Amino acid sequence: MTRDAAPSTQPLPIRPITSSSPWRWLSRGWDDFARCPGPGLIHGAALAVFGAALFVLAYDRFWLLAGAFSGFLLLAPVLATGLYAISRGLERGERVDMRTALRTWRPRDRRLVVFGVLLAAAGTGWVLTSAALITVFADAPVRNPRDFLHVVVLAPKSLLFEAWLVLGGALAAPVFASSVVAIPLLLDRPVGIWRAVLTSWRAVVEHPLPLALWAAILMTMTAVAIAAGMVGLLVAVPWLAHASWHAYRDLVDTTSLPESA
Repeated sequence: MTRDAAPSTQPLPIRPITSSSPWRWLSRGWDDFARCPGPGLIHGAALAVFGAALFVLAYDRFWLLAGAFSGFLLLAPVLATGLYAISRGLERGERVDMRTALRTWRPRDRRLVVFGVLLAAAGTGWVLTSAALITVFADAPVRNPRDFLHVVVLAPKSLLFEAWLVLGGALAAPVFASSVVAIPLLLDRPVGIWRAVLTSWRAVVEHPLPLALWAAILMTMTAVAIAAGMVGLLVAVPWLAHASWHAYRDLVDTTSLPESA
């Protein structure tokens, strides 16, 4: 590697933020959704239908359902990439619509596709780990949500549910740290995947408390949306996606790089 090539792998500078910043991101995200609701509602509806289909197909295989939903949450940020493009277009004063969102997946730019594949691999790993843990260590078969509640969550003298949560958190935390600003950065600037991931980690390391709050907001709002029969995803998906764009813009100093087309 030449001396000139070395900086291309270095994480980008991170701007200072405060613990109130996540609430500001939510406010700005809602403004973007209100200005251009169509693409957001389409994304939200697609994910709601997918989640509902997953629930119906795996209802009697709850060991699979629990892991699959967790994997679904890991993939959601990359599936909402088109909505980052909507927010970017609004920020630039451009006219935006569903075509703006679809153009983010143009074949000539494979970085987002590769990153999505990596997240899918992480999600698949968690599905298999979750399935193995519950199948092997549960005291009785777990076939549906009621079984999961009684056999895993409320089981006396068992730490299976706690172990399941710890393992899920152990996977989700590094995935969040690797992707919290990496996906919008890949969309917005001509950087490599490794540099985007390192920048994302740098943001988390420099601002652990605000980004822990942001992670909690993302998980809570998504859980509430799913608990509302998936219908809540119609609003939660675009709202959180647009807010995530503003998180990236507040956190990452990209002034040294040209914008992507």
